[in-house]
Amino acid sequence: MTGRIVEAAERGATRIADRVVAKIAARAAREALKRVPADGSAPRTSVIVRKDSARVHVSLELDYPCDIGAQCGAVRRQVTHRVSTLAGMTVPEVAVQVERLYSDLGDERGRAR
Repeated sequence: MTGRIVEAAERGATRIADRVVAKIAARAAREALKRVPADGSAPRTSVIVRKDSARVHVSLELDYPCDIGAQCGAVRRQVTHRVSTLAGMTVPEVAVQVERLYSDLGDERGRAR
């Protein structure tokens, strides 16, 4: 051992797998929702990671009635915050898609019409 200090660029880099970023985003989306519908599924995510940037797509189901815009905004903010904090990535885009609305006033399966 020479006692030489190795510069950061010479030591290598840490790469976070896309599936890990997707799991962080899914967990963050679930945290942001006020409630997940009883018959609904957990939020699903997909990500595109390039260097230190992640673009995220979230598909989710919501109870109805609710403020859909506010729920989607909360999901965007939480996903951006968590991916930035935990993965150290910038998040220029979080696309939120509402797949289904569930309502007590809907049909026998609980779906809004």
